[in-house]
Amino acid sequence: MTEVLVTGGAGYIGSHVVRALAAGNFVPIVYDNLEGGFREAVAGFELIEGDIGDYAKLARVFEERDIRCVMNFASHIAVGESVADPLKYYDNNVGRTIVLFRAMKDAGVRDFIFSSSAAVYGDPDVVPIPEESPLCPASPYGRTKYFIEEMLRDLGISDGFRSVSLRYFNAAGADPTGDIGERHSPETHLIPLVLRAAIDPGYAITVFGRDYDTPDGTCVRDYIHVNDLADAHVRALLRLLAGGASAVYNLGNGSGFSVLEVIEAARRVSGRAIGAVDGPRRSGDPARLVASSRRANEELGWAPVYTDLDGIVETAWRWERSGKRKAY
Repeated sequence: MTEVLVTGGAGYIGSHVVRALAAGNFVPIVYDNLEGGFREAVAGFELIEGDIGDYAKLARVFEERDIRCVMNFASHIAVGESVADPLKYYDNNVGRTIVLFRAMKDAGVRDFIFSSSAAVYGDPDVVPIPEESPLCPASPYGRTKYFIEEMLRDLGISDGFRSVSLRYFNAAGADPTGDIGERHSPETHLIPLVLRAAIDPGYAITVFGRDYDTPDGTCVRDYIHVNDLADAHVRALLRLLAGGASAVYNLGNGSGFSVLEVIEAARRVSGRAIGAVDGPRRSGDPARLVASSRRANEELGWAPVYTDLDGIVETAWRWERSGKRKAY
């Protein structure tokens, strides 16, 4: 069976991808320093504790195992934090990924699937956003994703790397079993914060700006269920295993939902009151970010299963009520 090294595989998206790989009869090997991941999220799967900046440990893993492809989720992801502490992001998301690439190159592993982001586009001119849109990241986080995509293109020329970069829009939801879900600390994503307000009457969600050029004045985002993202990773792997060329794909629903629509969906799903307060706009927040995922549909045969906002929120609510999150 084909072995896949999943770096950062004990985190939110990585742990869902690990399950999808196993369901597809692949052998996921999780490599995670557990800084932002959780051992229990990958219970039952092989876990190697390690950092992608540790060349010697990576080299041993590649020597001892028959790794066919690497999927990398070992990334810091908070846009605001990246602005406040850019060196943290350049060190981990770029510098340590270079170490991973060097270990792959020396081991003769050339297939790579990259957890990229819609943040590479910045504030787009065209919505829905196609992959051909200009790349103009507006944050250090977005620039780290852009730099790695550029590096992969260069490695394709110099060393025969074949890669698939998957540009996520807003990952959301949880595995329908309620066993694993979103568990960042501190939490910065909208849906879990809105659901926190459903659980804790003393907490109110802040709506950052009501004067955007959108139907209700609040920001519009494309929410894509984490299991749909996981499915896309398996399809990207199958593309590479079949000899497919390097590619870049947007992953989104193609439909945008505003902040107020998310709050109302959470109220419907939870059946609870959710407090909301107004706050000022956040610097760098585009009014609308919605994906065109036509290329992924045509070339990977991928389409999201979870297209209804209430359905996405319901899986997240099931996870929140399980008590497994523990802290925000």
